[in-house]
Amino acid sequence: MDVTMPQLGETVAEATVTRWLKQPGDAVEEGEPLFEVATDKVDTEIPASAGGTLSEILVAVDQTVPVGTRVAVINGPGEERGPSDSAQAAVTVPEPPSAAPTRAARNGSLSPLVRKLLAEHELRPDQVTGTGPGGRITRGDVAAAVARRGKAASAGSDSTEQARRPPIPQAVPAVQSTPAAAAPTGEGAGSPDGTLVPFTSIRRRTAEHMVRSKATSAHTLMAVEVDYSAVDRVRKRRSEEWRRTEGFGLSYLPFVSRAVVDALGAYPHLNASVHGDGLLLHREVHLGIAVDLDADGLVVPVIRSAGGKRLRRIAQEVSEYAARARAGRLRADELGGGTFTISNPGPYGTSLTVPIINQPQVAILATDSVRPSPVAVPTGSGGEYALAVRPVGNVALSFDHRAVDGAYAARFLAEVRKNIEERNWDAEF
Repeated sequence: MDVTMPQLGETVAEATVTRWLKQPGDAVEEGEPLFEVATDKVDTEIPASAGGTLSEILVAVDQTVPVGTRVAVINGPGEERGPSDSAQAAVTVPEPPSAAPTRAARNGSLSPLVRKLLAEHELRPDQVTGTGPGGRITRGDVAAAVARRGKAASAGSDSTEQARRPPIPQAVPAVQSTPAAAAPTGEGAGSPDGTLVPFTSIRRRTAEHMVRSKATSAHTLMAVEVDYSAVDRVRKRRSEEWRRTEGFGLSYLPFVSRAVVDALGAYPHLNASVHGDGLLLHREVHLGIAVDLDADGLVVPVIRSAGGKRLRRIAQEVSEYAARARAGRLRADELGGGTFTISNPGPYGTSLTVPIINQPQVAILATDSVRPSPVAVPTGSGGEYALAVRPVGNVALSFDHRAVDGAYAARFLAEVRKNIEERNWDAEF
C-alpha cells in the first residue's frame, strides 16, 4: 500500500518530513505514528493508514514534497518486497550539494518551513549553504547558519570584552574555569553554567510570536473579579451526568467561553484586527483556546463560528482540540483564522495573569483560578452588607490600545461578568 503526504489543511500545499518513526522492515499497526512533518504553521505526527511492514521510505528527512506525494510503502501480511532502487536512493544516497547552487535552488525551491525559518532569523538565502539536492536549503542548513552566526557574535563579544578588561595584577591569580569533567551533576558537558536545552520548533515559534506581539501592539491590562456562584450551582448538579455522557469533566472554561462569545457580539471592536490605518471587524467569532504543551510551547486551536454554538458543543470542541494538540495531531487549518483568544491558566492556581495578544487579534482574555473567598453581599434595600463565602476568580483582558480605549474594554469585561453571574445556565443544557 502506498503512503502519501496527507492534506494538512486547506491552505497547505506541501510539507517537510522531519522524522521517520519507523524504518524499513519494521512492523506497523494501523493508526500508529509513522512519521513527523512540519509546515509553516504546525508540526504533527502522521499515523499509518494501514497495518503491515514498512518496506520502503521514498522521501528522506528534511525533504519537502507536495501534498499527495508517495512517501513510503507498507506491505500487507504475506507480501514480501525489498526496498526499490528509488527508495534506496531517497534514504541512503542523497544527491551531493552543488558547488554553485542555482538561483532557483536558493529561492524558487525553498520550502514554506525554510522560508519561515529564514525570516525568523533574518537570514537571506545567499547567506546559507544548501546541502540538499541541487543545493536546496534544508532546515538543518538554516540551523547551522544560525549557529555559526551565534558563535561569530559570541567570539566578537568576548574579544571586545577582553580588550576592555584591565590587566589582572600579577599578585592575584586569575580564576580558572571549571573543567568539563568536574562539572556538577546536571550541568552541560564542557560548560560550567548548566545544560543548554535547544528550543523545539513549537517552542521557537511560540517565543518568536510572543516577542513580535509585544513589539506590535500597545498592550494594556484590565481585570475584574467574578462571582461564579451561578456556574457552580449548575456544575454541581450536572457534573456526574456530564462526565458519564461526555467522558470528561465540566470545567469553568466552557461557561467563560460562552459568556465571552456573547459579549463580543455587543462589543465587536474587540473581535477585530488592525489593518493598516483601520480596524477590521470580523463577522464571525472564531474563538482560539490556548493549549499548553508543557515545556514545548503552546498552540491555539480555533473553534469556528463559536457565536452559533451552545455551551455543550463548545466544551466538546475544547476537549477534543486539547487532546489532539497534546498528541500532535492538529491540522494546520485548525490553528489559523482566530479572531479572539482565551488563555486558561486557572487550573494551576493563578491569581492574575497578563496574557500576550495573539496577533493579528486585538485582545486576549485570561481566566484565573476560582476559589472560596469572603465577599460583601447586600442584605436589603437599606445599603447593609454581610460577609458571605463565594467562589470568586479574576478575569483579565489584555487589549491593544490602538484598537479601543479603556472605557470600551471595561464595559466589555462588565458584560462578560454579567453573563457569567446572571445567566440562566440551566437553559444551556
